[in-house]
Amino acid sequence: MRERRDTLKNPEHDLRIFRLRAALAIVVVVLLSGLLVGRLFYLQVVQHEVYSTRSEKNRVRVEPLPPTRGLIYDRNGQMLAENRPTYNLTLVRERVDDLDATLELLVELLHLPDEDVAAFKVRSRQRQRPYQPALLMSDLTESQIARLAVNRHRLPGVEVQAQLLRYYPDAEIMSHALGYVGRINAEELKTLDPGNYAGTHFIGKTGVENFYEDQLHGRAGLRKVETNARGRVLRELGHTDPVPGQDLTLTLDMNMQKLAVSLLDGRRGAIVAIAPQSGEILAMASVPGFNSNQFVTGIDVASYRALQTDIDLPLFNRATRGSYPAGSTIKPFMAMSGLSEGVITPSEVIYDPGYYQLPNDDRRYRNWLRWGHGRVDLERALAVSNNTYFYSLAHELGIDRIHDNLEAFGFGTRVAADVAGQGDGLLPSREWKRSRYNQAWYPGETLSVGIGQGYLQVTPLQLASATAMLANRGHWVRPRLAKRIGDEPVPVELPDTPADIEVGNETYWDRVFSGMEKVMSGREGTARRTGAGLQYRMAGKSGTAQVFSLGQNQKYNASELRERLRDHALFMAFAPVEDPQIAVAVIVENAGGGSTHAASLARAMTDAWILDYNNGKPVEPEAPGTASVGDATTSAGAGE
Repeated sequence: MRERRDTLKNPEHDLRIFRLRAALAIVVVVLLSGLLVGRLFYLQVVQHEVYSTRSEKNRVRVEPLPPTRGLIYDRNGQMLAENRPTYNLTLVRERVDDLDATLELLVELLHLPDEDVAAFKVRSRQRQRPYQPALLMSDLTESQIARLAVNRHRLPGVEVQAQLLRYYPDAEIMSHALGYVGRINAEELKTLDPGNYAGTHFIGKTGVENFYEDQLHGRAGLRKVETNARGRVLRELGHTDPVPGQDLTLTLDMNMQKLAVSLLDGRRGAIVAIAPQSGEILAMASVPGFNSNQFVTGIDVASYRALQTDIDLPLFNRATRGSYPAGSTIKPFMAMSGLSEGVITPSEVIYDPGYYQLPNDDRRYRNWLRWGHGRVDLERALAVSNNTYFYSLAHELGIDRIHDNLEAFGFGTRVAADVAGQGDGLLPSREWKRSRYNQAWYPGETLSVGIGQGYLQVTPLQLASATAMLANRGHWVRPRLAKRIGDEPVPVELPDTPADIEVGNETYWDRVFSGMEKVMSGREGTARRTGAGLQYRMAGKSGTAQVFSLGQNQKYNASELRERLRDHALFMAFAPVEDPQIAVAVIVENAGGGSTHAASLARAMTDAWILDYNNGKPVEPEAPGTASVGDATTSAGAGE
């Protein structure tokens, strides 16, 4: 009986257990409900602004509006760089579900050749700012646009955008002077203003396009649009117009530029022409050039490799970066240095037996005319390009004074105000040689510099600038390419312009000019044949620059040398002498004597400007205060 009573239920005990469990459940429910209510309060009250903004961003999107790039004109209003409408393919990586699959589909739809596929995929993965479109391909064809439109539903994050693309009507003629624009790369992206360059895919890479990037680019705008869940635009909610870039008017004259290129006639070389009074660069040609339009849309690998490996170096700007021995074109500047330092006088005469010897030295530094010119004064030394006279002058001056005087003319410096990528040339000194070779400077090296050989190297732009300064009788005006930015003229007198050259006696300029005139029209002038029939007074100086050195008793014979080992031909000139309107520097690589192969090119340039294009009128500043005979080379160096 006792065991049966123990198995019967105890209602009071069960009720206590039920009440305990019910109370525990109520506590848990109340706690969870409190947490839920607290979370709801936090999200909807405390964080209301944050989540409402996020929600708005899912519906409203701000899109950048790139500005229209400024146009570039020559001095006469001829278009040099324009913008043409085109269609570009862009991709926003954050809106793409499967990037690899999307790229494969794009390659298939666009029918890309195998050699372009790798570059196409690299561009898609280049670092971009979040939600900024990456430019995959430019200048789409109509058939490509049609295929992309039909498959648009399969390509989230991919857009075809109508934009303006840079185009150069005379690409090869202006390639080095203008430069070109190209796609913004990852390194450039780090330094650019993210707001101003949002939506912009191109930036100036070289030349004028690079130097005046800030002015040509403009300011970006934006528009606020409403989108659906797939990111498609439904309507525009707001709009801020971009500010277009400023148009740029250059000092270049397209007629002169074309003439310079045609005169070189495919030969490697450069021609630079400057208006001395204003510093305006009228022509700056480097041959060979290249098609700069290829770089705008992205040059293919094969074409770029062909340009890089071309032995004629079409990508190299000879006009601004080419360094050449000055040859005898340095002699007028040496003459002015000797006169201003009091080392020589205009009437002083030396006797030239055909060579020069340093004191206590048996070596003979030969004149180009081996039997010599006999009695030579300053003007005759310039007219016949006598080496012996300038060996003597160089020795008397010494390398220190030569360096300082030539530097005052702009040699060894970057002379132009707004030319991107200028070379320095090389103006040697004792300190330079000690630093470069850890050696002392030798007297024989001074003689070589005195006739434009040895270590001395000049660029065609430097030589043209120095010639313009010579024509200005020592007055410095920095060469420049920009004539107007928008409607504002570029100042001629720039704050960083070097000091003018003071020579002590103004008649010294006249005596040097007289010697240079005799080069063109004198009975013994080295370029007298080129000067025949001149309708104005022209001062010039020819030069022949050695590519390699000869032994003391060796004689130069061009017919026995490979073409690329032959001398360079140089010529510098300005005209008219009494009121200079143009200064020209010409370099023709491996052409031989300057009076034979370069003087006629300089004469054609001065004829064109004075008689045809400018009709003898001076190129005045728009806003003053603002903004062949004897072509032989010996062991001594160049003739002429």
